[in-house]
Amino acid sequence: MLKTLMGDHAVTRQFKTRTDKLAFIEVKGSAAQFFKRVVRNHEFDVAEMAIMTYVIAKSFGTPYRLLPFAVLARFQHSHLVHNAARGALTPKDLPGKRVGVRSYSVTTGAWIRGILAEDYGVDIDQIKWVTFEEAHVAEFKDPPTVQRAPAGKEIGAMLAAGELDAAIMAAVPTDPNLKPVIPDPEAAGRRWGEKHRAIQLNHLVVVKNTVPQKTADEVYDLLVESKKAAGNPPMLPHGLDANRRNLEVAIDVAYKGKLIPRRFTVEELMR
Repeated sequence: MLKTLMGDHAVTRQFKTRTDKLAFIEVKGSAAQFFKRVVRNHEFDVAEMAIMTYVIAKSFGTPYRLLPFAVLARFQHSHLVHNAARGALTPKDLPGKRVGVRSYSVTTGAWIRGILAEDYGVDIDQIKWVTFEEAHVAEFKDPPTVQRAPAGKEIGAMLAAGELDAAIMAAVPTDPNLKPVIPDPEAAGRRWGEKHRAIQLNHLVVVKNTVPQKTADEVYDLLVESKKAAGNPPMLPHGLDANRRNLEVAIDVAYKGKLIPRRFTVEELMR
């Protein structure tokens, strides 16, 4: 039995019934809460994993390889928000401002920083980044532009109180005062996708290097069957050919964002 970490997603619903082959741990909420246990303790044989956490861990020799199967992907543009009750805010206004994010290395934060730098000409190093947790990967060191929020503080409350000017949120609360910093984020996401010929991956699947390739292939086949049972949603591609461009862009964003010391090839992530 393979010890397996997997969140609740439509494409993995059938997969999570395969308790004849996989030993699942209980996940309440996002699987991200367990990512430290994957990349630090190497606790799981099969695991859902954020792409940025994985490439950072890969740069420090993590004993996992990637399966090209996406369980979560989206354009991130709407996840950078500000409190409109305190006035307007645009990407150009962000240098010198305090922007909160759960951890500097999280995937949504990495994508947003890449969008701001490339599409809006924002100098990321001129933003005062405020974090609430350490990185999943223990060896990763935050850049000097990052400071930790005071103990007990919460990102939403700090944004409401004006202690943050903006925040990157994986799940944006329903609040009429919370507005996207990037104008018309849905259209901006479509333009980004057309420009890059890619989608922005969030979570894929990794397997421990001690898992034989034949077994890893069987796990992948179970995932593909599960996705088929969910109607094959197109925003969640599977397969190396379907994900190559997506992975290349993710690697590029991680490298330009100084999360990794060099650009990996896609093949390196798979072994």
